[in-house]
Amino acid sequence: MYFNAPHFNTPKNSSAVPGTSRRTLLKYLAAAGAAAASATALASCGLGGASAGNSRTIRLISSQVKVYEEPVTIAARLLKDAGWDLQTTFVNDINQPNIAVANGEADANCFQHMAYLAQFNRDQGLDLVPLFYIRNSPAVLYSYKHKAVTDLPDGATVSIPVDTANNGRALFMLRAHGLLDLADGVTVVTASQQDITANPRNLKFVEVDQLSLSQTLEDVDAGFMFQSTAVDAGIHEKATVIAEEQEDDEIPYRSIFAGTREFAGSEAADALRTAVQSDEVREFFAGYQDGFFQLPWDEDPLPAFDALAASVTAS
Repeated sequence: MYFNAPHFNTPKNSSAVPGTSRRTLLKYLAAAGAAAASATALASCGLGGASAGNSRTIRLISSQVKVYEEPVTIAARLLKDAGWDLQTTFVNDINQPNIAVANGEADANCFQHMAYLAQFNRDQGLDLVPLFYIRNSPAVLYSYKHKAVTDLPDGATVSIPVDTANNGRALFMLRAHGLLDLADGVTVVTASQQDITANPRNLKFVEVDQLSLSQTLEDVDAGFMFQSTAVDAGIHEKATVIAEEQEDDEIPYRSIFAGTREFAGSEAADALRTAVQSDEVREFFAGYQDGFFQLPWDEDPLPAFDALAASVTAS
C-alpha cells in the first residue's frame, strides 16, 4: 500500500530568522491540508482496520524510499516463512507514522532517527521508543553553486530542515567551519536559529520540510540533506559536498524502527527485529551505495534514547 503526501510541519518551538526569504521554494511545499489527507489515506489503505485479534500480524508504516522499502520487503518474506504476516503501508509523510503507532493503528514504523522521535514525543506528548537500530543516517551540506563551505558569500541562502531535531545538524556543520557561533552549552539535537550568537556572513536560513530538501537545492546556495536521499535522487553525483557532520554527533541520528513500550517487549517485535537484522538485509546494505551505511545492530538503542529524550525535554 502506498500514499504520497509530503507535509510541511512547523514544530511549536521552531523559529525562523527575521528577513528569511522562501522565494520560489514555496512552490515545492505541500498544501496545509496534507496532514488531514494523510489520516484519511491511512484509513482507506486499511492500516487503521488491521486485524487486532490476529497475534501473527504485524502492522508497519514505512517511509517510501529504497533504504527502507528494500529491508522491509526482505523482512516481509522472511516473516512469512516464519508464520508472520507483515502488513506495510508506505507513506511520504513525517508526522502520521508516529501518530498512527500512538493511536494503535500500526504496531511499528520505520522512517526516522532517534533525535526526531525524542523531539516528536516531547512536542506531541507521546511515549514511543526505538525498537532497534536499522542503520546510521549521515547528513551533509550540498551545493550546486559553490565548491567549499568557506566559499559561501555574504547573504547566502542555506536550506535546513524545518523540524527542530535536524535544525542543529546544519548549524553545527557551519559552526565547525567558522561561519556561525552558537550559544554555549547548546547540543546538536536541540540547537535552532534562536541559538545563533554570531552570523558574520549574514547567512539566510530557509526552513524546509525534510522530504522537500532535495527539490529545493537548486534555489539556494547550500542545503542540508541526508546523504542516502541525495544518492537516490542523483544529487550526490552532481552537487558538491561542502560540509560533513562530526562523528561525535552521529548516535542521535541513527535510523530506527519505533513502537510503543508495550510492543517493544513483545514476540512480534522480536520477530520483526530478527527479520530486519538478518543476513539477507545485511547483504542488501553491503551492495547499496557501495556499502556506505554502518549497521549498529549489536547495540540496544533504548539507554541512549532515554538519555537523549531527557536532554530534549529539559531544553
